[in-house]
Amino acid sequence: MKKILFGITSLTLGGAERTLVDIANQLCNRYEITIFTLYAKGELEKELSHKIKIVHFCEKRFDELSQRKKWSMAIKVLLTQKKIYKKYINGKFEKEIAFLEGPMTRIIGAYGEKNKKIAWIHNDITKVFGESWKAKIKNKLDKKAYQKFAQLVFVSKDNLAKFQQKYKTNHQLEVIYNYIEKDTVIEKSNQKIDFIFPKDVVNFVTVARLVEQKAIDRLIGIHSELIQKGFQHNFYIIGEGPQKARLEKLIKEKKVENTFKLLGKKENPYPYMKQGDYFCLLTYFEGYPMVLEEAKILNQSILITDTAARETVENYEKAQIFPNTEEGIYKGLEEILKKQVTDSKKEKNKEQDKTVPYDNQKLIEKIVEIIEK
Repeated sequence: MKKILFGITSLTLGGAERTLVDIANQLCNRYEITIFTLYAKGELEKELSHKIKIVHFCEKRFDELSQRKKWSMAIKVLLTQKKIYKKYINGKFEKEIAFLEGPMTRIIGAYGEKNKKIAWIHNDITKVFGESWKAKIKNKLDKKAYQKFAQLVFVSKDNLAKFQQKYKTNHQLEVIYNYIEKDTVIEKSNQKIDFIFPKDVVNFVTVARLVEQKAIDRLIGIHSELIQKGFQHNFYIIGEGPQKARLEKLIKEKKVENTFKLLGKKENPYPYMKQGDYFCLLTYFEGYPMVLEEAKILNQSILITDTAARETVENYEKAQIFPNTEEGIYKGLEEILKKQVTDSKKEKNKEQDKTVPYDNQKLIEKIVEIIEK
């Protein structure tokens, strides 16, 4: 059996992390798979097949570290990439796959044979690091790191185009949409939870990390304006992240504590997604969001901003795309809420979609084909 390494920051709850677990579980009968993470104790580790080996650089979760230790770890990873590579990876695997942009891509690209290396890109590379001086440094480091990879895989055509726009690479390039276990989503969505959304107003649900990219602060402001204009509705946000304290403060400042709820991290978000009236991903930018495929499986009405997420909802009739501006989102939500007022809230058919979003077996075979090159 060929030995394959996947590298990722951690296996906490997230779209790329969920995809990696599902892919690894599918491939572990063909290959001897090791997953190397920078941080341990991710919630999704327990969902890995017993055939998969997992190795950690740090035996703690990132959020268990003090602020000082977080900075120390970041500097250590930055300055000792080659040493980390030689200790954990060098010469042990036929293929080395960096499954997320950032530190793991730099580590796997730091040393070793180019023809063994594959990088997976899950985001709009022109926006993922922002515009700060730190972002400029990261972009320079990444441009150098990606040159050490033989193949690049993107989760959307838009991400590939943006990458080419920034780096103008001559790599072997592939687009592989994210793998998803449909039956698992449906099964988990039917699990009971001690939470019931109110039936007399429209309930919007978002599942996202609380980071700048997801634009939750922008959403709080828009929600507040709509409430002030008399459009009653609720927003429920599932997820954790570094912006949590800031968002909680903003919710209090806008006095929308009763209608804009941060529900925190949920290992099983699907019952909440299923109960809501609309699933929203009104973000600044995206890659190919797994959560939208999950919302489609649950036959949810979907609202997104004009990002690379467009590819996820192509030919899905229950999706709306808003302009990626405050005004565009406000007008889109206002129109929905006006319609609900005039038509009255109707019970929706929540029967799950019986069609497969895409052919999972073909996706796995395409991944195998790339590994075997």
